[in-house]
Amino acid sequence: MRKKNTLIVFLMMISFSVFSQGFELGIKGGADVQQISGVSFNEEFAYGYHLGAYSEIKLSKVFSIQPELYYSAATMNKGNSLDTLYTSIDPKKIKFGYLNIPLLINIKLSDKVKLQVGPRYGILSNTNLSVKANAEKALKMGDFSMVSGIQLQYSKIRVYARYQIGLTNINEISTKENWKSQSIHIGIALKII
Repeated sequence: MRKKNTLIVFLMMISFSVFSQGFELGIKGGADVQQISGVSFNEEFAYGYHLGAYSEIKLSKVFSIQPELYYSAATMNKGNSLDTLYTSIDPKKIKFGYLNIPLLINIKLSDKVKLQVGPRYGILSNTNLSVKANAEKALKMGDFSMVSGIQLQYSKIRVYARYQIGLTNINEISTKENWKSQSIHIGIALKII
């Protein structure tokens, strides 16, 4: 149900932006370097990927809004304290997948360079924590973050680098330990429209 609502909201944003001037639509993908802080996870960065779509709605010569919808996945090493919570987890690594919805503000510095800043909401879409019901008890289904970065434009190609820091505790098991996410996204986008 949450995925359907997310898709409906994204399609509404796109349909609204089609009628506005200065509309752009494209696809994107790249590499992620992610970390979840907390004793239950080894506090090291893990590598993953992201794939999705973006649109850009120009508000003025300097400012534009860039809503996006993309899927990201990474594999984290679990710490020893997670074994006491989930004794049935055999693998040492835990896979996470999120459906992400950032709403970025682009600030044009030149014809080729834009700064990007804004909020991002991630919806937990899959994990290999034993059974999905257990994963839902362990991890909050939503993760709210702030994003900042830079984007370089060359004709129809965009190259971007972003830093994302989680603002919410995604630990649903206990209030004694905060689990917060952070990640670095590096990718390429291609303008279609």
